[in-house]
Amino acid sequence: METKTNPVIYWTLLVHESWSLYMAATSKGLCYVGSLNKPFQELSDWAKRRFPGSILTQDDERLQLYTAELIEYLEGTRSAFTVPFDFHGTSFQLAVWDALCKIPYGQTQTYSDIADLIQKPSAVRAVGAAIGANPVLITVPCHRVIGKDGSLTGYRGGLDMKTQLLQLERESSLTVGGSQAYA
Repeated sequence: METKTNPVIYWTLLVHESWSLYMAATSKGLCYVGSLNKPFQELSDWAKRRFPGSILTQDDERLQLYTAELIEYLEGTRSAFTVPFDFHGTSFQLAVWDALCKIPYGQTQTYSDIADLIQKPSAVRAVGAAIGANPVLITVPCHRVIGKDGSLTGYRGGLDMKTQLLQLERESSLTVGGSQAYA
């Protein structure tokens, strides 16, 4: 039973082709997308930090809408997400995460670009920290942020996952003529 002090966090393990990752949602929306091939412990540790006292309950059916959209993305037929989110952060983090959602599918921006977009050009390091705190990988596309020199930089899911996501988007953008018709 969900209470104000003990929220229920519903979770599922998405397995699709070579992808395996944990996802979680509250009754309000998607709150967590985990790293590629990481154990349940990653989700459990995150929930303890972000929602102390929360109750983790596996509910594949409740998360079906979220997994369906993520599978469409992984198959290259979805370029934007329409599911509700329930993530919490500081006003600065929320501004950064909102800016991430404005990076077009198949494109990248730098940390400086994001700092400029939120009108905090001197806050590049803080932008990096906010990106690192993004709880919903893929759906809030922090993988689209690269270093100023074009290099791939840190990613909670690991650089291999970041590389795979950017490659998937590049290939899908070419397949659909660069359009976002499948959003």
